[in-house]
Amino acid sequence: MKFVIQRVTSASVDVDGFTVGKIGKGFLVLIGIGKEDNEEIADKMVKKLIGMRIFEDENGKTNLSLNDVNGELLLISQFTLYADCKKGNRPSFINAGLPDEANRLYEYIISKCKEEIKVVEKGVFGADMKVSLLNDGPFTIILDSREIM
Repeated sequence: MKFVIQRVTSASVDVDGFTVGKIGKGFLVLIGIGKEDNEEIADKMVKKLIGMRIFEDENGKTNLSLNDVNGELLLISQFTLYADCKKGNRPSFINAGLPDEANRLYEYIISKCKEEIKVVEKGVFGADMKVSLLNDGPFTIILDSREIM
């Protein structure tokens, strides 16, 4: 499982010209689900995400979490995080999770985040989405379950 976490002052996602998710200060998270992923991995990734201390405190140190700043979440599924570019110039997505299972885990991640964070918005799984953000910093972190397990 891979999360690309971007600290934002605002972010939104549109599908077919309509805004389906919008947040203020918080994290825009692109979520890639691999074919080996499961709920146990998702739980560990969500725990790490929610606890991530990358907001500045009164001393300018990155020391505060989403809950500390009443931050919001915008969660976007993105299977292309599992692109394999080793051979040729056309990426392979053989390591991405199968759509039904990936969607189930994506919805599971959303539900787990809602247990901890007041505002959790999302994109539409499998849709052609237009994502807009104002990256704060910029500050971007990549979490890979293979590196935190």
